[in-house]
Amino acid sequence: MNSVMSKPESTGANDALSIGLAALTGLLYAGLLVYLGGWFMNRWIGNFSLLLFLMSAVTFGFWVLERLRFKPQREAAAAALVREDEERRARLKAQGIERVDGEVESARQELLRQPWWLDWTAGLFPVILLVFLLRSFIAEPFRIPSGSMIPTLQIGDLILVNKFHYGIRLPVLNKKIIANNEVQRGDVMVFRFPLDPRQDYIKRIVGLPGDEVSWRNQRLFINGQEVPTTEQGPQYEPDRKLFVPQYLEKLGAVEHIMMVDRERGTLFPGRPDFPLNEHCSYQVESVSCKVPAGHYYAMGDNRDNSGDSRVWGFVPDQNIVGKAFFVWMNFGDLKRIGGFR
Repeated sequence: MNSVMSKPESTGANDALSIGLAALTGLLYAGLLVYLGGWFMNRWIGNFSLLLFLMSAVTFGFWVLERLRFKPQREAAAAALVREDEERRARLKAQGIERVDGEVESARQELLRQPWWLDWTAGLFPVILLVFLLRSFIAEPFRIPSGSMIPTLQIGDLILVNKFHYGIRLPVLNKKIIANNEVQRGDVMVFRFPLDPRQDYIKRIVGLPGDEVSWRNQRLFINGQEVPTTEQGPQYEPDRKLFVPQYLEKLGAVEHIMMVDRERGTLFPGRPDFPLNEHCSYQVESVSCKVPAGHYYAMGDNRDNSGDSRVWGFVPDQNIVGKAFFVWMNFGDLKRIGGFR
């Protein structure tokens, strides 16, 4: 006697909650695609830290539901299927029927299989959480979009930023909870733009709290002393399509190359409007600022083509993201890979 078993329906995967969560997953991924698409097309400024935090929180919720509800339901349904098959075979054997058709293993595996919407939420939670933690506390990647840091950093450089060098900060809130190294003159720092914290900027720190920083005659002065420089020869500047003189500059313990045309001059039409601008005085071709407590003075290495503290003011300590230290890729020039100062 042949007997073929039919596959029972899952008691968990097809209930109202499962259907609702599947629909929610589809909506969430549709919203994610719209958000990333608009960000890529410069329709709005994205906040990747907040996005990762929300993705971690949402996928964690699905992961908890998977562990506490959906996985036990699938395992119970699979166990019930096996148990029913064993009971059926025992009954048939008692009737003298030894050969029984109906393989349940494939049906059991189907019952245990995680539905697609849990694959794309609970299944990704460990990966998303790992990325969130690494990016928040260890290192964060950035892309250099402009030439303001030439020659140290080129357009298209993909860099890594040390997130714990200046201390541990809470993700999203960026509030320091554990102090570490102090900011030093010459550090290449990524920070939230003081006038629009949604944007990340990268510049070199030239002034610390209490410093008197001056820019006059295309030269940098700190506390009344000109920062020593040595001419190195010209460097091509792609934004303006011209060659600009380079100088070896010594800021504290850091020696680095910067660019400036000392025959050109910098014009300041007046005092810009930025927080704490009363600490600065502007002349037609010079600016001098006293760096207030808890703030820093930042400049680009491409001094003639950099919007920096000379224009928009000081960098608050709470805006610090981390210290830039390594170019991990430049698809146009693989020789760019390596550390920098």
